[in-house]
Amino acid sequence: MSKLFEMITDFTNFVWGIPMLLILGGGGVFLTIRLGFFQFTKFPYIMKQTFGKIFKKSEGDGTVSSFGAACAALASSIGAANIVGVPTAIALGGPGAVFWMWLIALIGCATKFSEVALGIKYRQKNEVGEYVGGPAYYLKAAFKGNFGKFIAAYATFFIMIEFVPSISVQTLSICTSATELGIPKIATAIVVLAITTLVVCGGIKRIANITEKLVPIMALVYAACVIIVLGFNFTKIPGAFAAIFKGAFTGSAAVGGFTGATLAATIRWGAARGCYSNEAGMGTAPYAHSAAVTDHPARQGFWGIFEIFCDTIIICTLTALMVLTTGVWQEKGLSPDAMPVKAFSSVFGTAFGGTILSICLLLFVLSTILVLVFYCEKNAEALFGYKFSIFMRVVCLSAIIYGAFGDISNLYTALDFLLMMMIIPNMIGLITLSGEVRDLKNDFFNNKDLVNK
Repeated sequence: MSKLFEMITDFTNFVWGIPMLLILGGGGVFLTIRLGFFQFTKFPYIMKQTFGKIFKKSEGDGTVSSFGAACAALASSIGAANIVGVPTAIALGGPGAVFWMWLIALIGCATKFSEVALGIKYRQKNEVGEYVGGPAYYLKAAFKGNFGKFIAAYATFFIMIEFVPSISVQTLSICTSATELGIPKIATAIVVLAITTLVVCGGIKRIANITEKLVPIMALVYAACVIIVLGFNFTKIPGAFAAIFKGAFTGSAAVGGFTGATLAATIRWGAARGCYSNEAGMGTAPYAHSAAVTDHPARQGFWGIFEIFCDTIIICTLTALMVLTTGVWQEKGLSPDAMPVKAFSSVFGTAFGGTILSICLLLFVLSTILVLVFYCEKNAEALFGYKFSIFMRVVCLSAIIYGAFGDISNLYTALDFLLMMMIIPNMIGLITLSGEVRDLKNDFFNNKDLVNK
């Protein structure tokens, strides 16, 4: 069994190097070109339509508000990956991994826009009256007949299964942080389980209501605390950026507790953690966005770009700079999940710093798990019906308890393998349907009434 796991690990590490960079990066570049680089040329307008209209009531059909759907999707994106995943990428790939996270994010904007827009275009109503959509629905349109049904079922199955180790990773992150405060892992897991159970039983409306309030607060609190830490280390910020750009193309030599990384490792960990963080190409976000009240698929697609900007360009960058400027990534024997705690403690003190970070991480993890359970349910429903989705809810809740005792390296390997299995068919589908996405984008920008709303 261990030999099989080693083979899977080696294969996963290989695929998450150049091959996955070509799939995610190459696919993202193709979609960027097909859409006319609009995530760059229309960036001010997109921010005006998202940041500028957070409190405006949405128009059109749907189950929850556009902002509520975006917050639900953003809750899945902004999680342990932002606090723990970034240090993991730096610890295993060096500072240069951050550059590849940025690159995946910038070109991933076209990818996520495509996913969300197609999710809205092909969404349906389920038996309880909620709008549902995602790869399970738009992949059938990409490939007609039995092959379309097969590839949709294949992608949906792996998306559904991926959420189980993902939930465990999120739980392990908060449990590990809580032990720094003397709180037993099982106690933390039980609290997370209880809160999650109460919320997810209310469906997408309750999840959206919770995340709509929780996500902005937790993101602002965490960002403010990191900025304070950076303020104490501002003279080291230029050196951190220099290390990022230098390491992006050369790998990183061993320094302090860092064992060094080849260029392949730098790309592998930057691409993997970047994808896991902003979810572009994974096909998960459309499951939240498809419930949104919106008047056009492209308008909701703008919120996908908004998510990547908030998640990777802002939150992940802040975490990376904090880890690099405080030097915790170079300390011997310090695990990636302990790096943010050590960085916070260097400014706020051990007790207070650990408490602040644990609270932030708890909020991040809770919001993420809430949405991951919902995503898993929607994929299970698409495969086997509404009743089976309830069974998968129980499986996801069980994964919370498992996460308290799991091994983070094994969990990340399982996670990356399943991510690979779901990304490939989704990206093929997005490229196949890219003409439809282009038409949706052009239809929106050619309609002055929609543009001027």
